[in-house]
Amino acid sequence: MHTLTDSPSRGTVVLLHASASSARQWQALADALAPHWQVHAIDFHGHGARPDRGTDAAPTLDADAALVAPLLGRGAHLVGHSYGAAIALKLAHQQPQRVRSVLAYEPVLFGLLRDDPAALRETSAVAAAMRERLAAGDALAAGKRFIDHWSGDGAWAALPAARQHGSAARMATIARQFDALYGEPLAAADLARLPMPLLLLNGSRTLPVARRIVDAVLAARPRSGHAVLPGLGHMGPITHADAFNRRVLAFLQSQTFTERLQAPDSPVRESLVPAL
Repeated sequence: MHTLTDSPSRGTVVLLHASASSARQWQALADALAPHWQVHAIDFHGHGARPDRGTDAAPTLDADAALVAPLLGRGAHLVGHSYGAAIALKLAHQQPQRVRSVLAYEPVLFGLLRDDPAALRETSAVAAAMRERLAAGDALAAGKRFIDHWSGDGAWAALPAARQHGSAARMATIARQFDALYGEPLAAADLARLPMPLLLLNGSRTLPVARRIVDAVLAARPRSGHAVLPGLGHMGPITHADAFNRRVLAFLQSQTFTERLQAPDSPVRESLVPAL
C-alpha cells in the first residue's frame, strides 16, 4: 500500500489498478491529488510488492476487496481501472455507507454478461489460451496472449524484456482473476441499488466486451454518469494518463462541491440560498 498524504482533514481517495499493473500506475494522478486529498494506491494480491495468495485460495474478488476496506475510513472515493474498477463496484455494494463515490473505467465484471456467451467468446478464448500456456510452463506466452489482447497486437513485443518477465510472473494470478470475474455474483440488480454517485468511463477505441459491460451497468443504473474518452483503449488510464486524470480531477472536484453544498452548516449552501 502506498499512502501519498496522511492529513485526516482531507477527503480520501483510493486508487485501484488494473490486472498486470500495480499501484505505481497511479503515480501521476496521486501527485496531482495529493495537495487536496488523502490518497491511497494499493497493490492487489500477486501484483507489485504484494505476494500471490496461492493456488489453493478460492478465486473470488473478496480477498482483494478486503485489502481496500480498511482504507475507506468513514468514507472514501474510489477510482478503479479494469479489474480495479470491478473491485470498486464490489466494495460499493458491500459497504455503501463507506463509499462516497465511484469512478470506474471499463470494469471487467464479466459475470454481468453471463447470459450472453457470444459477448464473452473472445475473452473466454484468451483466458483458455492463457491457462493452456501456463499448464505447459510457458508463462511468457501466456503474458503475450493477455497483453496483446487488452493493449493491442504488438504491445507485448514493445515491452522491454524485464517488463515481459515481470508480467509473465503475474499470469497465474491473472488467470485466477478471470475465474473470479466470471463467477462474481454481483448482479445488475445490485448495481441498480447503489446509492452513491457513479461515473462510468470507457475509451472510444476499446474492446467490444468492455463496451458491453459498461452498457450493462448503465442499463441497470441509468442515472449513472457516463463519458466516452476519444482515442483511448482499454489501457487508456495508463497510455493516455493526462486525459484520464483530468476526468478524475473534475469528477472529484464536483463531488467535493456537492458534499459542501449538502452540509447543513455549509457556507457554500448558505451563499446559494436567496435572501428573503
